[in-house]
Amino acid sequence: GQVFFVDEIHRLNHVVEETLYPAMEDFQLDLVVGQGPTARSIKLPLKPFCLVGATTRAGLLTSALRDRFGATFRLDFYGPEDLRKILRRSATILGVALDEEGGAELAGRARGTPRIANRLLRRVRDFAEVRAQGKITRTVARDALALLDVDEAGFDKMDRALLLTIVDKFSGGPVGIDTLAAAVGEERDTIEDVYEPFLIQEGFLARTPKGRVATALAYAHFGRRVGAPAPAQQKLL
Repeated sequence: GQVFFVDEIHRLNHVVEETLYPAMEDFQLDLVVGQGPTARSIKLPLKPFCLVGATTRAGLLTSALRDRFGATFRLDFYGPEDLRKILRRSATILGVALDEEGGAELAGRARGTPRIANRLLRRVRDFAEVRAQGKITRTVARDALALLDVDEAGFDKMDRALLLTIVDKFSGGPVGIDTLAAAVGEERDTIEDVYEPFLIQEGFLARTPKGRVATALAYAHFGRRVGAPAPAQQKLL
C-alpha cells in the first residue's frame, strides 16, 4: 500500500478529520452527494494505505483521532553524528566542500534539528563562496555563524534575549510566560512552540508552577554567577 503523510496533523479542519475516520478504519470514504431531500451518501473504496501523522503538539489532537492510530512514537532531537551525516549528504547535493571539522561545527549549533542544520549549511556556503573559495572548514563555519549571530550552543538572538531577560530583569525567575513575552516583544505561542522546547531539553530553562526559571547552566553559559546582581545593578551599586 501507499503511505499518506500528514504534517502538523493537529491543525486538521474538523470536517477533514471526520472524513479520515472511515478511511483509517475501513479503507473507504463516505461522501454526501447533492443537497436537501435529494442528497445521498456514497462509499468510495480505497486501497490499503498507511497514515502517518506528525505533530509537535500531540495534546491538541482530539482523542477520537489519536485513538485511531495503531502506534504512537516520540522522536527526540537528532544527535551530532546523525546531523553530520545529513550535512555531508546535503553538502554533496549543494556541491559544496565540507570537511569533517566544519560539519561538526555546524552540527553542534543546529539545535538537534536537520532543518536548521541545512539552513545553516546554505548560509555558511554563501559565506564560504565569497570569503573562502567555497570550502567550509571549522574556522570558516565559526566566522560565518558569528555573522549570523548563532553562538556555540546554537542560540540565536531571541534565545539569548529570553534567557538574559530572565537572568537580568527578573533575577533568574520565576517569571510568568505572558510577562516574559511582553518583556522580549515576542508572542507567547512562538516562545512556547519555537524557543522553549530546545532550551528546556538542553537544561537552560525550567518550567515551574510559578513561571519560567533560568537554570545554573544558563548562568554559566553567559558567564554569570547565580544570585549575583545584573550588570546594570552592579553599576548602580
